[in-house]
Amino acid sequence: MKKIAILGPIPRDTILTHKNEIIEKYGCATHPAIALAKLMKNTGEVRVISHVHKKDLTAIKGLFSSYDNVDVSGIDSERDRGTVIELKFIDQNNRLEKQTAFMNPILPEDVEPYLDSDAFVFVPITDFEISLSTLKHIKKNSKGLVIFDAHGPTTSMNINGSRERKYWIDRDEWLPYIDVLKMNLEESMCCWFKNEYHIDEMGHYDEENTEHLDEFGEHVLKMGVKVLYVTLDSRGCVAYTMKKGQVQKEFIPSVPVDEVIDTTGCGDSFAGGLAYGFAYHNDLIIAARYANTLGAMRTQGKTYEVFKGLEETNAIIKKHYLEKTS
Repeated sequence: MKKIAILGPIPRDTILTHKNEIIEKYGCATHPAIALAKLMKNTGEVRVISHVHKKDLTAIKGLFSSYDNVDVSGIDSERDRGTVIELKFIDQNNRLEKQTAFMNPILPEDVEPYLDSDAFVFVPITDFEISLSTLKHIKKNSKGLVIFDAHGPTTSMNINGSRERKYWIDRDEWLPYIDVLKMNLEESMCCWFKNEYHIDEMGHYDEENTEHLDEFGEHVLKMGVKVLYVTLDSRGCVAYTMKKGQVQKEFIPSVPVDEVIDTTGCGDSFAGGLAYGFAYHNDLIIAARYANTLGAMRTQGKTYEVFKGLEETNAIIKKHYLEKTS
């Protein structure tokens, strides 16, 4: 039985979509946890590790109650500190964010009971939610693969609750303790500050500007990361790895969708797909296919019903990847 831990906030989200629809739900860690619960039915366990408000604890645990392979013992409300987020989408991909409450960081003692996990999926959304000491503790005491989303360290919250992009200045202190690093193109610009990239206050940037990625990828790999994934919105993702001292680059196209309903949680779902691909197949291309598929599924509705079981998910992967290349 495989064991995958999901670590990050479970925010109480209020979302105004680009179609002016209001969605209220619990987000972030719930997306990869439920997606993986469906994929791993009868073959593995999903462990959710988070801090939440006391008034949210029952409802959050209730979300997972119909999945008998989800362990919620790591969801803690003792300090009564959780995350509350307001999201306003200005178009399909760009949004304004406001955070009105924040959880206490996930520390080494929080992960101690789960060190036998095959993979640890970190999905922070703000820079204070995961302690570097936690990654160090896992590296020292566990054989599990560390998958880390750069959304957290490239996002800060000011005193008024506005969430803003920031440079990941202490990036190189974290990289040696990360096995698989994932981020989107905008976040990559906040991780490679050798050159100047322009991201305006609305979060707009040049979606065609990928000239920094090869140099950035090489740096990340030399710092100890095994695989770097950078998502390129609807195009797919690019994966960097090192083989015999040479940087290898692979592009994995996206799974196309007819209509995008809600993109909230796509990156978190992508990270969950990576975890499944590595835990069950130990292959970076297969992992990317699962990641792209779960990310595409997430866009297709407002509830967790968008995620499918292993058989249906594999059928989608076969249709969009294997049959096209056979």
